[in-house]
Amino acid sequence: MSKLAEKVLLDLTRAIDNDELVLPTLPEVALKVREAAEDPNVGIPEMTKVIGNDAALTARIIKVVNSPLLRTNREITDLQMAIGRLGINYTCNLATGLAMEQMFQATTDVVDRKMREVWTKSTEIAGICHVLCRHYTRLMPDQATLAGLVHQIGVLPILTYAEEHSELLSDSISLNHVIEQIHPIIGDKILRTWEFPEMIACIPSQYLNFSRDSGKVDYVDIVQVATLQSMLGTPHPYTQLDWSQIPAFAKLGIKPDLDIHADEDLSAAMDAAMTMLQ
Repeated sequence: MSKLAEKVLLDLTRAIDNDELVLPTLPEVALKVREAAEDPNVGIPEMTKVIGNDAALTARIIKVVNSPLLRTNREITDLQMAIGRLGINYTCNLATGLAMEQMFQATTDVVDRKMREVWTKSTEIAGICHVLCRHYTRLMPDQATLAGLVHQIGVLPILTYAEEHSELLSDSISLNHVIEQIHPIIGDKILRTWEFPEMIACIPSQYLNFSRDSGKVDYVDIVQVATLQSMLGTPHPYTQLDWSQIPAFAKLGIKPDLDIHADEDLSAAMDAAMTMLQ
């Protein structure tokens, strides 16, 4: 590890340990949606009112509900119909995930490119998670999608730090090393600060723990398999691992040598899921 990477790691680790790291806050619309969803008496009209104040998010949700993955014979043309079709919980998770894209913006071109790269990868993983969840588990596809969208959320504060330290921005190898080492710890911390449920909050620190075996399939398994599937055909070191030794595959009931991109139906569903999130 370079001296620069060591210094940044030390600075960020110390800031985390001392609760001095400035963590990003959820966009206001996501906070309001989550708050509304926690009210057991909330109905579709109330949720429509909360989301309807954000025109961009409203348009995205209507686009999602009319996507090939979720659409029915009847086209959905307004937000109230969309929420009625999706349900309150599904809408809440979808709105939270989609609203987070607002956070992936930077003031410098280098960091902006990196943030867009992270968000694009997160939507890819989220799309694969959605499909894996629907086809191989009885878990909730909306939770799996959200899990995919937040699995690298810990990268944000590191890139914010890099914006203020030009020497780190100009050394991409050190920056990538710092991200790799620290983002899982920060990610867990952010999601717990946001009061996400533990089954989602633990994902950043656990999805690359390939020996992890929770006994029954969970969202960490889905993100883990989605991440590995996204690397097929690349020279990434994880493609050289013995996937038959990774418990997540067995828990999902997926053969380690399966390439979901090669399966026509799964591949089409995955493309639809990714398009839905873009």
